[in-house]
Amino acid sequence: MPRPKISLIGGGQIGGNLALIAAQKELGDITIFDIPKAEGMVKGKALDLMQLRPHDGYDTNIYGTSNWDKLKNTDVFIITAGIPRKPGMNREDLLEINLGIMKDVAINIKEQAPNSFVIVISNPLDAMVYTFYKMSGFSKHKVVGMAGALDSARFRTFIAMETGCSVQDITCMVLGGHGDTMVPITRLATVGGVPLEELIPPERLEEIVDRTRFAGGEIVKLFGNGSAYYAPAQSAIEMAESYLKDKKRVIPCASLCEGEFDIDGYFIGVPTVIGSGGVEKILEFDLKDEEKLALNNTLEAVKNTVKETGL
Repeated sequence: MPRPKISLIGGGQIGGNLALIAAQKELGDITIFDIPKAEGMVKGKALDLMQLRPHDGYDTNIYGTSNWDKLKNTDVFIITAGIPRKPGMNREDLLEINLGIMKDVAINIKEQAPNSFVIVISNPLDAMVYTFYKMSGFSKHKVVGMAGALDSARFRTFIAMETGCSVQDITCMVLGGHGDTMVPITRLATVGGVPLEELIPPERLEEIVDRTRFAGGEIVKLFGNGSAYYAPAQSAIEMAESYLKDKKRVIPCASLCEGEFDIDGYFIGVPTVIGSGGVEKILEFDLKDEEKLALNNTLEAVKNTVKETGL
């Protein structure tokens, strides 16, 4: 029985870590794709990862290429193509450059693997996943953005750091756009089943929420050049694994809403069930008035960014 085929569009920092984690989990054979002038780099990364196999004990095959034909019949694409954020840039500043890249990627993926499941990481995320959806003509069930999975992981991390409890026992939900207007739902966050709001004073909790909203920018500033790559890669692999293994994980993702949470026609972070059918269901729940206002605020930010795509 052939292994699933996973293709990573973009061989930078996130792409390399995606390949490593997918290989270690033995999710399938992996191809790292990049533009022709970067072909040597992705072939080198692939060979390096192949030589790691004797130590880690996985038998996954890993390839590097700049030839779209090598990606034919891919099962899962994860797209990181585009320039990264630099200090002083927000995700919207990236739009003009990354929009053209995403259009080209969408056309080629449609040609090579029209039945694939596609996870978009490229920023500005909400606009990039919308662009892929429009340009590819894929079903809404087969296109999703990696947003809330990372944002929720960051929120969980900061809660663990504050409480001193294991991050494994912390659950939380972050809704909305993948940007500074995201909406962490603090009333649903728990530590081992204990409501978070009973463990952390409101003022301190609000500081943690603000740090979550600007967590990506914090890392960009610390790096000085480039953006996060370890946590984004792991977040996307969780989504791919849930699809390939039909795990039906509930993961906050940028999914296309068609009436859910009173949102229609936009990709935005919502609780999403991912299984072998791709995006199988959005779990809707009642929001309090202040949460509705915050979600409407983030929706307006998403609308403004999407409008700039001209699609």
